[in-house]
Amino acid sequence: MNIIITGGGWAGCSAAYAARKQGANVILLERTDSLLGTGLVGGIMRNNGRYTATEEMIAMGGGDIFKIIDENCRHKNISFPGHEHASLYDIAKTPVAITNYLKEMGVKVKLQERVVKAQVEDGVILSVETASGAVYEGDAFIDTTGTAGPMNNCTKYGNGCAMCVLRCPSFGGRVSLAGICGIPEKTGKKADNSIGAMSGSCKLYKESLAPEIVETLNNTGVAVIPLPEELIENHLSVKACQQYALKEFAENIILLDTGHAKLMTPFYTLEKLHKIPGFENARYEDPYAGGKGNSMRYFDMSPRTNALQVEGLKNLFCAGEKAGLLVGHTEAIVTGVLAGYNCTRFLKNKPLLELSRKTAIGEAIAYVDEEMLTEEGIGKKYTFSGSVFFEHMKKLGLYETDVTKIEENIKNEGLWNIFAS
Repeated sequence: MNIIITGGGWAGCSAAYAARKQGANVILLERTDSLLGTGLVGGIMRNNGRYTATEEMIAMGGGDIFKIIDENCRHKNISFPGHEHASLYDIAKTPVAITNYLKEMGVKVKLQERVVKAQVEDGVILSVETASGAVYEGDAFIDTTGTAGPMNNCTKYGNGCAMCVLRCPSFGGRVSLAGICGIPEKTGKKADNSIGAMSGSCKLYKESLAPEIVETLNNTGVAVIPLPEELIENHLSVKACQQYALKEFAENIILLDTGHAKLMTPFYTLEKLHKIPGFENARYEDPYAGGKGNSMRYFDMSPRTNALQVEGLKNLFCAGEKAGLLVGHTEAIVTGVLAGYNCTRFLKNKPLLELSRKTAIGEAIAYVDEEMLTEEGIGKKYTFSGSVFFEHMKKLGLYETDVTKIEENIKNEGLWNIFAS
């Protein structure tokens, strides 16, 4: 079983882990020089319903990635406006820990390999070719290239290239594997019907902030600084991460400690930021043009089944944002595990797994796919941690923080250790 995964973000890493665990030979192709994609500057885990999804995946036997994250957290069980029991992973240590783990498992990690061509016959992908001219043949493929960028989308639908951690000018823009195979894909919209959505946070160089702010971040993980009315910039409506589109995030500077100071707004004018006490010397780490804008996302999402098999191609699966309007690292990880697992089942001629809708993960995968078929639904974003889907979870009684109860539910649905078998 030879499986090729295109895209080394959280979804790609989790798919590689799950497929390798099932005995497949896995090659992970990443277009930049580092794994984790936007996870290189992310960090927020276990907040609100993400706690439930995390513990569900652990109970299903597919939680090794989450355990590594837990071991590399700077802060655990913290609260900030609208969010409870969150963990913040260290953005320096976590990517290295994940990369080392995958290599130790036997995953072949190929960096700076951007897929640009594919050979397809009768609905079956035979091989992919990268910009370097290397050809990789596989029995099955998983598209985890994400939906952010490339530069022309950020320019056309955003405020221009913000020079984010995806680094398109250096490594080339994202190329959708499903797209170059001829699969018609969807693009998300904002509430005002405009195209795409902007990434929802920036990172400040922590040492550029006042010592008292740094001390608060180091000790508690969170700093909330009220804004005078004349300095408020409200960009919440453009955010991909609508779970943070609360008035508290407009009326305050909210910082989270992930190693850098994670500023919970898509962008904030640097000149105005310097007028806030404690931010006189503030400097952006990601994106470098965080005073002007951020990366644009939710382009080129693949049509897929609830087993995460791409419709129109027999041997292609997808995960992460490629699988729909699911926002976040947790969401990418759980879909990555399912895609990697089902890809191996496909090659073993076994029935593909669709997770029960009596689980938070199964309901998210199915519900988002249904919502994306509607005009209203395509304009929303879905996450375990807030906004539309978290409220949906609570209505269905799927939000749970008692690990024993989560485990009982997974056992009742016949999913206990399913990904470990």
